Amino acid sequence: MTGAPSAGQDFGGQDIILLTGQARKASDLLKALSHETRLLILWLLSEDEKSVSELEDLLALPQATVSQQLARLRLDDLVSTRREGRMIHYSITNPEVSAVVRTLYELLCGPEKRDR
Repeated sequence: MTGAPSAGQDFGGQDIILLTGQARKASDLLKALSHETRLLILWLLSEDEKSVSELEDLLALPQATVSQQLARLRLDDLVSTRREGRMIHYSITNPEVSAVVRTLYELLCGPEKRDR
């Protein structure tokens, strides 16, 4: 199947079940992206992994706020952690999530959008 599903398309029993599961995953991702701070965090992490303190500085937000949103992203399995001494570094777990986040950034914040 290529492209978006069309009206009246027959998916057969298995196809619609698979499509429903994928729609649920997409819906969960969009829910996570619907929070401004989480979206900003994911935009920053799409460039490279970052520590909590780096994210705090870049976002100019309190540590508690950043940590709370990172915890939610971990719960949704969108970010993972790597410990280096006392420092915890966060990165995006899935390359598909990273691609979606980068695409959103380009569509909404790309060079042509900044000129407006």
